Amino acid sequence: MKTIGLIGGMSWESTQTYYRLINQKVREQLGGLHSARIVLYSVDFSEIEALQHKGDWGGTAKILISAAQSIEAGGADFLLICTNTMHKIAPQIEQATTMPLLHIAEATAKVLIRDGITSVGLLGTRFTMEQAFYRERLEKQGIKVITPDGGERDAVHWIIYEELCQGIINPDSKATYLDILDSLAARGAQAVILGCTEIGLLIQSSDTDVALYDTTEIHAAQAVELALR
Repeated sequence: MKTIGLIGGMSWESTQTYYRLINQKVREQLGGLHSARIVLYSVDFSEIEALQHKGDWGGTAKILISAAQSIEAGGADFLLICTNTMHKIAPQIEQATTMPLLHIAEATAKVLIRDGITSVGLLGTRFTMEQAFYRERLEKQGIKVITPDGGERDAVHWIIYEELCQGIINPDSKATYLDILDSLAARGAQAVILGCTEIGLLIQSSDTDVALYDTTEIHAAQAVELALR
């Protein structure tokens, strides 16, 4: 079994989901008392969030590069960044380490292609929805990306930072997200990517007729596949 490196804490609410899913999937594959070999470095998200909203991505890169190098020194064979947004600095992390990086957008594109999805809605932080670093990874695979309109993006972003990252599950926010899912489907999305690792804490496939692709679940599953290959 390979050792999985995780940069977590962004937020820890979703990092614990990664830890649970990865260990559950290893046990399903190997049985008995087996669990995953993991090196986890959990950052202080308050520092990251402040730098994100200042636009200081260089500052965030320094923190995550240090975390990645510590994970590599700890013996990890490959790396996951346990958040969609911070894949904005994935190239800098790849340059600073020798570990392969399992990119969350590429992992998601692989599943979308398998399922024949060519037009997809994208929910996430404002950074993920509006900037090119994530969308372009999907578009290069021939997948059209549809994002919510401006007011909807504001609501999605606010709920992530002010509620989900703080463990707050609000029924009104769930209703807001479900309305946005319907809007994306009406605009031609065959499915919707839950492109923030916390969104799966709020909405699940059982809540809607719109097909959902939870990036946390996809990322964790492919990590286990790679670890056991």
